[in-house]
Amino acid sequence: MQPEAKPPRMPKPTDHHAVWPDRVPHAITVPRTPLHDAVAVNARRYPDKPALAYFGQTWSYQRLWHEAQRVAAYLAHIGVKRGDRVLLLMQNCPQLVVAHLGILRAQAVVVPCNPMNRALELQHMLRDPDAVVAITSADLAGELVAASSALEPHEQLQHLIVTQMAEGIDPALATGPHTVPPQWQDWLLKIRDLPALPGGTVHTWASVLANPHAPPPDEVGADDLAILPYTSGTTGLPKGCMHTHASISHNAVAGTLWGGGSHENRTLCVVPMFHITGMVSVMHTTLYAGALLVVMPRWDRETAAQWIAAWRVTHWTNIPTMVIDLLGSPNVANFDLSSLLYIGGGGAAMPQAVAQRLLETYGLRYVEGYGLTETAAPSHSNPMHAPKQQCLGIPYLSTDARVIDPVTLQEMPVGESGEIIMRGPEVFQGYWKRPEATAQAFVTHDGHRFFRSGDLGRRDEQGYFFMTDRLKRMINASGFKVWPAEVEAMMFAHPAIQEACVIGTQDAYRGESVKAVVVLRASHVGQVQPQDIIDWCRQQMAAYKVPRVVQITDSLPKSGSGKVMWRLLQEKEQAGQ
Repeated sequence: MQPEAKPPRMPKPTDHHAVWPDRVPHAITVPRTPLHDAVAVNARRYPDKPALAYFGQTWSYQRLWHEAQRVAAYLAHIGVKRGDRVLLLMQNCPQLVVAHLGILRAQAVVVPCNPMNRALELQHMLRDPDAVVAITSADLAGELVAASSALEPHEQLQHLIVTQMAEGIDPALATGPHTVPPQWQDWLLKIRDLPALPGGTVHTWASVLANPHAPPPDEVGADDLAILPYTSGTTGLPKGCMHTHASISHNAVAGTLWGGGSHENRTLCVVPMFHITGMVSVMHTTLYAGALLVVMPRWDRETAAQWIAAWRVTHWTNIPTMVIDLLGSPNVANFDLSSLLYIGGGGAAMPQAVAQRLLETYGLRYVEGYGLTETAAPSHSNPMHAPKQQCLGIPYLSTDARVIDPVTLQEMPVGESGEIIMRGPEVFQGYWKRPEATAQAFVTHDGHRFFRSGDLGRRDEQGYFFMTDRLKRMINASGFKVWPAEVEAMMFAHPAIQEACVIGTQDAYRGESVKAVVVLRASHVGQVQPQDIIDWCRQQMAAYKVPRVVQITDSLPKSGSGKVMWRLLQEKEQAGQ
């Protein structure tokens, strides 16, 4: 007689508490002060302590706060009011941090924007949040002007504040390990002419910092809207995620506690600060703690290694492709990473072989985490003392996460896959101007309102979560989310393209890359080659969205209702690889 099978064990929300880090509370009280108040406090507490480091130069907390207030005063002077949305389009540099804090201090809302976006993409970023003021750098100003000019007059920018990238660099200090790399010199040091803004006014960064006006009274609170980062969905255009000062503050405070933070930390920031991870887990967490933020404008493995050694960096949040590239350097044996106490990140799974090599070479355990724009970056993270490889981690401070059947909404037993849902103070308020999408993004479970991640995962006996698949149609290219529907919509503007279906293809370095399967119009068959389409896409969209491969075909598979069967193409691609 066969023994009776045991019923599957149902998980408890507190399973992970057995591996919880010592001296870290399970939940925290969220500050009721605005985000920028932490910098104001640190400017009084540590006035001369370096807040930012950039090519050998430092900004003290006092200087950082002074310049942020100058930006706030100028924004108020040109008419920015409480709750107005201000677009921020810039690569990593000190001016981005100053502008970000200045927008918050002006009681306005930061709309962070990907600097790789082109004019067509930027039109939506201006129109949807009703932004009439933008702050950018001279190398990106032309795209922003082109985007604004293509809009209706009432949707166009009224003011554009422009900084030269060179304004953040002191040539006398940019020497030795802080020398501007040759491949960046034209981009960072060249002084560019400023474009005219049809129907509006262009303002220089120098005039903003020199203005004599007073900033407005600081009356915003924890529940006011602070950040409006955009994330795409499976259909339609990108949606704005409404984050208050409280939701961002929670993860800034939580990140400090989780990572063993103190005001003596030195954090390397090379992940982009327009992205929720760089903005919250790196910038706001570091500045809340009163620590040093070492700002890198973009990724370069030799520069990163030199700066880690020169600044004695203790904490480095990144994406796995950066670590893969760093370990692939012919100079890796000479890199001094001995100051690092923490290295980790997310956006894509860290290959086990690479994590093992990092451990064997430098004694560093890579700590993976998981989160979305809607959850202000981390909703899960591995504990530093007990990380598991290729694992999302355990639910974050103050966070309740479950795994449910996406159809029946019933909770799944330990080890079985389902949709990951979560609730906590870091979860956003909803999608800007999208009440239907907001309603669809939440579900009531166990008497509480949970956010539906759209990701499929499981959790083990210890409460660690693991990704198994995605409900959403999304491509993860080096940690950048590429939404096929958005790329397809832009590709249809090509005069030769009749139909297009975008899928993911495996990439040994990037994890996934973009592939487009295209049907040409009859008039263009034999006249247009795949490379022609790729070249056109490079002019129309951010580089990470551009298809690396274009396959021209006679037809796309369709369902009985006429919908393109993208999943069939995706499965064929995976089978072929």
